[in-house]
Amino acid sequence: MFSQVQLRYFVTVSEEGQITRAARRLHIAQPALSQALAQLETELDIVLFERHPRGVTLTPAGEAFLVKARAALAAEAETVQVALSLRRAANATIAVGFVGPPPAISTPELFAAFAKSNPEAKVSYQDLPFPRGSTSAWLADVDVAVCHRPSVEEGLGAQPLRVEPRAAVVHRDHPLAQRSELDVADVLDETFVGYHPEVQPEWAGFHSLDDHRGGPPGSLTDDAAQTSLQMLGIMSSPHAITTVPHADAKLAAQVLPDIVAIPLRDAAPAVVSLVWRRDTGNPLVDDLLAAAKRLAPGDDEL
Repeated sequence: MFSQVQLRYFVTVSEEGQITRAARRLHIAQPALSQALAQLETELDIVLFERHPRGVTLTPAGEAFLVKARAALAAEAETVQVALSLRRAANATIAVGFVGPPPAISTPELFAAFAKSNPEAKVSYQDLPFPRGSTSAWLADVDVAVCHRPSVEEGLGAQPLRVEPRAAVVHRDHPLAQRSELDVADVLDETFVGYHPEVQPEWAGFHSLDDHRGGPPGSLTDDAAQTSLQMLGIMSSPHAITTVPHADAKLAAQVLPDIVAIPLRDAAPAVVSLVWRRDTGNPLVDDLLAAAKRLAPGDDEL
């Protein structure tokens, strides 16, 4: 019977359309990957791929099998996620992921309230990359995340923590750096920080004002950010800007003297939220959500 490893290899080759690229992504040798695929086809007694000089394409049977393979891998990942969450619960620990400043700095009142009602609980913080792929998979290593809300698919919840204006983050040598505030129209044609293609497009686009422009910027940096630190590294150049929640921008400007945070008067606000999987086995998530709702009684869960 085929293994989960073979399924992962098959899905990766399907996505890349080329065995060489897939092998590089999987960090294995190309001959080993080719052999694993051939073995899978032998075990299934079907041809999954059509080989041609420039890569591979799925056969009709391969297309049908891809749907099942992805479902099987997702089910395995979900089982592992729940098991890890249950283990943390048994140890009175909650794993909190975040994008941007650590939550104990950006949202101290929430975690102070949580600590007061759960004095024995331990909070483990994890700096996450920008949301990519499915949000459920992105949350694999944590119980809950604090960030500007990513896509929320079925099985997830999002509790707003605060709704706040956006601010432009620019280098102090940027021509706009001397402005005390800006309108969206002032920055739409600027060069924006580029985001890695795997980052959720809507999430990335929110930071480059795609929701106001109606599409991506005309100019993006060649460097593509996948994390907050990479984004700030790109900002070491005075040629690009980005937008983030205003509180995050102010904290970045306090930590990095070369960064300036400028309020955007008419930008749609950012919604910083707690995001979690509803199937979590950790009851401490419910306690954290209850604390969040007490602090933001006017904001309903999404």
